[in-house]
Amino acid sequence: MKQLIPLVFLAVAFVLSAPQPTEAPTGFDDKSNGAVDDVTHQADLAVFDEFETVKDGLGPLYNAQSCRECHQNPTSGGASQVMEVRVGHLGLGRKFQNPEIPIAHGKEIIRGRTLVNSRAICPSGAFPATEIQERVPESEKIRTFRLSTNLLGDGFVEAVADSTLIDLASEQCKRDHGKICGQVLYVPIVEAPGQTRPGRFGWKNQHGSLLSFSGDAYLNEMGFTSPLFPDEVTNLCNTAEEPNDKVGADGLADIDRFARFVRATEAPARDRELADTPKAKKGAELFDKIGCDTCHVSTLTTAAAGTQINGGKFTVPPALGNKAFHPYSDFLLHDVGTGDGIVIPMIEHYGKNMYQTQWKNLSLESYQSSANKIRTAPLWGVRMRPLLMHDGTSLTFRDAILRHSGEAALVTRRFQRLTRVDREAIIEFLRSL
Repeated sequence: MKQLIPLVFLAVAFVLSAPQPTEAPTGFDDKSNGAVDDVTHQADLAVFDEFETVKDGLGPLYNAQSCRECHQNPTSGGASQVMEVRVGHLGLGRKFQNPEIPIAHGKEIIRGRTLVNSRAICPSGAFPATEIQERVPESEKIRTFRLSTNLLGDGFVEAVADSTLIDLASEQCKRDHGKICGQVLYVPIVEAPGQTRPGRFGWKNQHGSLLSFSGDAYLNEMGFTSPLFPDEVTNLCNTAEEPNDKVGADGLADIDRFARFVRATEAPARDRELADTPKAKKGAELFDKIGCDTCHVSTLTTAAAGTQINGGKFTVPPALGNKAFHPYSDFLLHDVGTGDGIVIPMIEHYGKNMYQTQWKNLSLESYQSSANKIRTAPLWGVRMRPLLMHDGTSLTFRDAILRHSGEAALVTRRFQRLTRVDREAIIEFLRSL
């Protein structure tokens, strides 16, 4: 016993000496969170807002002409009401299959993606007879919309240690006796071939790295190839030099600047006037009491500065290290009854050479098992969104709450059993986020 006493004192001393996390900066003022200086951040913001043209490399298939188009409310990097279309069908064994979408009067079939692009650069003056607009074939019976996601504060999300999400999933499942169990999905880090980490970005947690997310978005949303994603979806009507997004004299391509911009954004700020009202404060207590906080976790802390993440390709800087932030999400996958049955398309999100690489901890079975699961929507900034849930089909906070079933069924019933005054208090709390 005497030998144990010094060890106990050492443990207590270590806990007391460990630096306490500091609050992550918040705001919608386009200022840097400190990860870069404000001049660099403004230059990266300009790239994020840049309007792309066919001459630059836009297309041939695309959804938007700038990053800002899909991420801009109330400022660049925020969410928006822009939707994209995803489809597929059930194949053998009722397993999800990616669609086959014919273009150019059936001369070419687009495979390996679930995304159906809304725009195309031809027919045009240069290609008057080339029809490449994608349309949903009748064969694709699984169909859904996906709202664009907020990016503000995602540098802090990226800097959360993998172990934090893994432990959160384990503790959550134990605490709720298996009724609520978030899924950790290991996804490729495209810039670090062979390496994976728990996903946290996108509605299906398809990415764990902001650079991977950036390269994916440039290719699939704007049709821009890059050193990370060098292959066009189709070469029809394509005249721009490849890759469209070239590395500059400073060693950075636009996808690098996109990732750096997001890493330096401040977290979404709350409506402090509303948050400080007795009604919203009561709603926050009830939100936790009925169990909403099981998945919509209010506070997470980032890894220490100097921690290497993303397969060793990024080191957490002091501005992102040991920061407490308040996303109201566990960044895990859950089945809350709103899943669309779509499985992450590997080639679309990780490139055409995806299957030629051995990825550590990657499980195709885990991907299939996530078909009806959706990432817990982070609620920070949710007051900026008139359309709710992953598909935008819920128009009020009450609609969104009552739509939760599956793992969230018990929590939804608790909400329904509250008095009208208490239900309104929870909704007032959500209006403050």
